[in-house]
Amino acid sequence: MAGEAQCLGYTGCNFLRQRLVLATLSGRPLKIRKIRAKEEDPGLRDFEASFIRLIDKVTNGSRIEINQTGTTLYYQPGLLYGGSLEHDCSPSRGIGYYLESLLCLAPFMKHPLKIVLRGVTNDQVDPSVDVLKATALPLLKKFGIDGESLEIKINRRGMPPKGGGEILFACPVRKVLHPVQFTDPGKIKRIRGTAYSVRVSPQMANRMVESARGILNKFLPDIYIYTDHMKGINSGKSPGFGICLTAETINGTILSAELASNPQGQGPAVLPEELGQNCAKLLLEEIYRGGCVDSTNQSLALLLMTLGQRDVSKVLLGPLSPYTIEFLRHLRSFFQIMFKIETKTAEEERMGGEKVLMTCVGTGFCNLSKTIR
Repeated sequence: MAGEAQCLGYTGCNFLRQRLVLATLSGRPLKIRKIRAKEEDPGLRDFEASFIRLIDKVTNGSRIEINQTGTTLYYQPGLLYGGSLEHDCSPSRGIGYYLESLLCLAPFMKHPLKIVLRGVTNDQVDPSVDVLKATALPLLKKFGIDGESLEIKINRRGMPPKGGGEILFACPVRKVLHPVQFTDPGKIKRIRGTAYSVRVSPQMANRMVESARGILNKFLPDIYIYTDHMKGINSGKSPGFGICLTAETINGTILSAELASNPQGQGPAVLPEELGQNCAKLLLEEIYRGGCVDSTNQSLALLLMTLGQRDVSKVLLGPLSPYTIEFLRHLRSFFQIMFKIETKTAEEERMGGEKVLMTCVGTGFCNLSKTIR
């Protein structure tokens, strides 16, 4: 009964990934009730079921119980095991949906994780594999998770609705994480990007590059946007195109923005020129919001700060997204950790929107399953 006493209870389907990831890291069992209980089609969706199967694959000894209607989930976490794995993601969500959570768990496995994920690499809902490769990997390196084996490699691109993409994610394991003091984003020095097109004319990518450069060149000369046109089996099963832009500062901060075309047969057709211009504007907005971590990776940065050594970590963030705010509440439930949040006005920072300085003392989380060599 001692285990039952510590079991955390939640209702509803929101933030399912956050809860499962934090339960796995903290070792606390979890019960979620009333998952879409009042909808016509109650219970877990296919992409959530696929995510639960993925968590089951990377752990050893997890106990997962789901009732017949799929509206109640009980999860007792096992040990993070890792190793070489493969997983077919649900095409209704992007691979980014699964990869974001793996980025949180991978450094704490028993064996280095090497996983092949198949599905939709770029869509309009989740962060694309390109953005996570450009922004999340440098962030992990700041906390001491680096080495040749840290990589995200895109073997095939897959656009919604049918997907067909494939990526490889590899990450080394670490016993402890470094504390960070990351409070000065610095000035933007260059912009890089990728314009991709699959199963459409390769000219689409060039048109996006031209229109994005038309806006960004007013501010900065050092802009290089690659075009990536995959053919044949590497182009997945559905046509589409999109663009991903990243701005890098002199201090190593990376801010990102991305847009993808509407899935085949859904919504009006989008002009590549419009997509390029809108993505450039989104990047400028992200730069205005600022901070040392872009809005996609706020929760990852806060989690790594929480799991650091018993030392002070500080990170300057732009305005917190609703997802990040809920993540802070969950960190308090699972790890009993509170952040000191100081707001910095635009005048103090001399640029952009209002920022928040997040400070915490790490919990001293230690990867017990990693043997010291």
